[in-house]
Amino acid sequence: MRRAFAFLSLATILGVLGAGLAGCGPSAQVTLNVATAGDTNMVELQKNVFGPEFVKKYPNVTVNTVGTGPGDPGSRSIYDKLKAQSSAGKKSWDIDVGVIHQSIMAEMLKEGLLLQYVPKTTVAKYVVAFDAKNALGTNVEGYVIPMFHSQTAIAYNPKYVPAPPKNFEELVAWAKANPKKFGYNGIKGGMSGQAFVAAWTYWKTGKYDVYAMGPYDKANEAPWPGVMKELKAFNEVATITAGNAATLDMLNRGEIYMGSVWVDMFVLWKNEGRMDPSIQVTLPAPGMPGQPMYLVIPKEAANKDMAQKYIEMIASPEQQAKVIVERNGWYPGIDAKEVLPKVSKEGQDKLFKGVTPEDLAKKGLVFPLTDYFKDLLTAYEDAMK
Repeated sequence: MRRAFAFLSLATILGVLGAGLAGCGPSAQVTLNVATAGDTNMVELQKNVFGPEFVKKYPNVTVNTVGTGPGDPGSRSIYDKLKAQSSAGKKSWDIDVGVIHQSIMAEMLKEGLLLQYVPKTTVAKYVVAFDAKNALGTNVEGYVIPMFHSQTAIAYNPKYVPAPPKNFEELVAWAKANPKKFGYNGIKGGMSGQAFVAAWTYWKTGKYDVYAMGPYDKANEAPWPGVMKELKAFNEVATITAGNAATLDMLNRGEIYMGSVWVDMFVLWKNEGRMDPSIQVTLPAPGMPGQPMYLVIPKEAANKDMAQKYIEMIASPEQQAKVIVERNGWYPGIDAKEVLPKVSKEGQDKLFKGVTPEDLAKKGLVFPLTDYFKDLLTAYEDAMK
């Protein structure tokens, strides 16, 4: 979701998605248009895994997947497409399923672009996560089902870090005792670095509830200059890596011994044989942020019923176990209690060996509200000049 992927222009997306036709009956040919933000792995997931699985059950359906690019711009591209069709007064929109980030939800709902479909689904009772109800301070209940949860954590090499840090105090002490052996990618090389900065701020201020739950008040940012000054000093003994993948590369090569990573990317690299199998992850107190990717249905989607069926399949305990957890190494988007009994012991060990479900419940945090988050990144940049 965070690796490099060519960003498609809105004109390109309009052209590709415009080919979709609404079905007029259970046996009619239907083109289900799926637009997903994220990088190549997100597109491949829909195109090569979920799409073919859905067609097995509904052979009259063709699943047409378009990637709109990584990060927030990918989600904004989907928003722009829907907003343009809404403003034009179109009665039938040509995106049926969207896969988007939290950051765009406030604008999506403000413009009335999404369908409140979740209560009608067969999986509604499994949609229990906090971020299925609240997205960076916006009430999204009923509009979204998390496809998965992606969590940041601290990866470490037990050969050099026999006792991983239980909290940020221990992490800082270790980094000072082992200069340049802790790495994170600042704020420009990927969101595992931004997550570390947010976690540092939560730790130093003790204001997690304020920044994560709101309401936004710039006065609450008063402690940040001091917090960023301390982080700048920490950076003197840390290594700023070139990105999410670069942190994992440096860990794998032994250039750093500990670093901030995405757990799903870490597990994927292990599954692909690209990561030293001895390297583990831990989640130090008070915790670190993660984020979901949301499954949504546009308000005037041409194929609402089929879109709902498609999402129900993705959010089923079976597909969550087989694809989300086993194949991709992500934490399930629905109630983990329904998913984990269907996951193999090997799959559970890979995902939960270092970060347990209990750790996630206590220390799996969310990113700050959008306005706080923007201000936080600016405060970091200003402090590092």
